Amino acid sequence: MGVAGCGKSSLGAALAGAEGLPLIEGDDHHSPASREKMRQGIALTDADRDGWLATLGQLLQARPQGAVLTCSALKRVYRDRLRSACPGLRFVFLEIDRASAGLRVAARAGTHFFSSSLVDSQFATLEPPVGEPGVLRLDALAPLSTLQQQASAWLAASQESA
Repeated sequence: MGVAGCGKSSLGAALAGAEGLPLIEGDDHHSPASREKMRQGIALTDADRDGWLATLGQLLQARPQGAVLTCSALKRVYRDRLRSACPGLRFVFLEIDRASAGLRVAARAGTHFFSSSLVDSQFATLEPPVGEPGVLRLDALAPLSTLQQQASAWLAASQESA
C-alpha cells in the first residue's frame, strides 16, 4: 500500500512470485469511470472508491489460502474495510517522498492511466498506517530485491507467531 509511484505493483509481483501466491492488481479493478477520472487528473472520492474496495474485499475472501493485493489503501477507513473483509490482513506500507513519487509517475505516463497531476492529492489523502496492527513500513526507494526479502521475512515471522 502507498501513494502512486511507491512501487506497489513491482513489489506485489515480486512478493507474489516469492511466496507462491496469486497477485491481485488493485488498479485492474477500478471502474471505467474512475479510470477516466484519473486519466483526466481528477482525484477519486470516497464514493468512487466504495465499489472498488468492495470488489477487492471479495477478491481477498475468494482466496482463503492467501493472495498479494496491490492497493493504495490511503486512508485508515479503507484499510479497516479490507481488514473486515479479510481478518488477519497485513499491509506493507511503501513510504516514499513526494518528489520521488512524482518522478516515478511521470516516467510511466505513456503506460499507465494515472495522471502525474494527482500525486499531490495522493499525499493529501494519505493517512500513514504507522502504529496500526499488522503493518510493515519499508523505504520505497530501497532496491526491489531488498524490499521483497524484507516483506517475505516479515510475513514468515508473523506466520510463526500466529
